[in-house]
Amino acid sequence: MNKIFAFIPAAVLLLLLCSPFASAQTPVMPAIHELQQSWDHIKYELPPKQREAAYKALAEQAAALVKTHPEAAEPRVWQAIILSSYAGEKGGLGALGLVKQAKALLEQAEKIDPQTLQGSIYVTLGSLYYKVPGWPIGFGDDDKARNALNQALIIAPDSMGANFFMADFLIDQGDRQAAVPYLQKVLAAPAVAQRPVYTRGRKQEARRLLQEITPRQAHNS
Repeated sequence: MNKIFAFIPAAVLLLLLCSPFASAQTPVMPAIHELQQSWDHIKYELPPKQREAAYKALAEQAAALVKTHPEAAEPRVWQAIILSSYAGEKGGLGALGLVKQAKALLEQAEKIDPQTLQGSIYVTLGSLYYKVPGWPIGFGDDDKARNALNQALIIAPDSMGANFFMADFLIDQGDRQAAVPYLQKVLAAPAVAQRPVYTRGRKQEARRLLQEITPRQAHNS
């Protein structure tokens, strides 16, 4: 699969990073829900030509939330997700600085609360590790990607995001058969609370991937 400089234009990634989970309510969560809703709209409803500018504006909104809630992990996670998505639309060498910033934010969030947002830190880190080029250009590392995604699945074994990105990683590694049960879990997962656009979009991506790797089989949602 293409690495970050072609940075997964459409369906499969970016998500980035996706990490779409509900969390225990904290004072910052209403603002987090606003970021989630906006990200869902940009990723799954906006025309491709409008996404880069929209992600850039949303990343600035998330950065402001990090500044006003420096004690909270969630704003850092969502700033990282949005920056990763922005990088996916931007592409080229300009994307590398964005994903490095996203990685740093995730590492900061991990020190605050590694299990926040049901493993979203590790879903997003895992996605970055297998999408970003390796040394000397970037920090990509397939072993670290696998470890991070496994950690996400330990924290939240039924999460739509963790299962989707583990499947995509396995496909990237050439192990299509191993990816199938993870995609099936995405299709069987319940809707994410208050995120119908995300739920529909992620399931469509999973269904499309499943049809690509097992084209002769019928798949139910």
